[in-house]
Amino acid sequence: MKRARVGYGGAIHDAFELAGSRLCLSDGRILQESEVLWLPPFEAKTIFALALNYADHAKELAAKSSKETGSFLKAPIAEPIIFLKGENTLLGHRGFTMRPKTAEFMHYECELGVVIGKSGKKISKANALDYVGGYTVVNDYAIRNFLEGYYRPNLRVKSRDTCTPIGPYFVDKDDVLDSMNLNLTTHVNGKLTQEGNTRDMIHDISTLIEYISAIMTLNPGDVIMTGTPKGSVDVFPGDEVICEVEGVGRLINTIVSDWYPDN
Repeated sequence: MKRARVGYGGAIHDAFELAGSRLCLSDGRILQESEVLWLPPFEAKTIFALALNYADHAKELAAKSSKETGSFLKAPIAEPIIFLKGENTLLGHRGFTMRPKTAEFMHYECELGVVIGKSGKKISKANALDYVGGYTVVNDYAIRNFLEGYYRPNLRVKSRDTCTPIGPYFVDKDDVLDSMNLNLTTHVNGKLTQEGNTRDMIHDISTLIEYISAIMTLNPGDVIMTGTPKGSVDVFPGDEVICEVEGVGRLINTIVSDWYPDN
């Protein structure tokens, strides 16, 4: 089942997908998708984000980096590079992402989001998928000119308001047959700009769950954003960006100018 959270009639509702671009609210009312305000499909807890988890993306960044940084990016990535994001970054389907005034290069990152379904600590790789509740689509925008060494995430890059669209749906784990063989695509203004497959992850989902849970307890609602393949294209106010993960969802959002006076 594909489940959502939406605003309608001054209240927040749980909903699920129907055919014909419709939604059924938890009270039984049926609406068109265009009639609701889309929210993140669940209340996220800890948000884990992966850097450089696709070899082709690391190679792409290496080509744009200094000689020293490029050498690092070309080396085998022995363990996951993980950082945390705040809930303030999350944005629902069809929302508006602000491009900072100081951005020189801002790009999307289409990712499969893995949502934890039950608590666990020191989870073995063999049992890791038992702790997955479901999946969603995430778009993890980056302001590349603020990345340290062109690859290392920091507060100015990855913790900005509205820069992590998520959804539209939370998809139950049992409805995704093989999470390690899903196509990912991004279209900007209708043009295909990014394409990849989850089988090309350097560290697969089970490895990530084992790695994180060895350090800290994973809890229901935690999200692991599993990284993005190559295809970094600068986006500007007015651009419509569509990130799609096969069988999980098609996440749409629009870039707008930052309306805050200073940035």
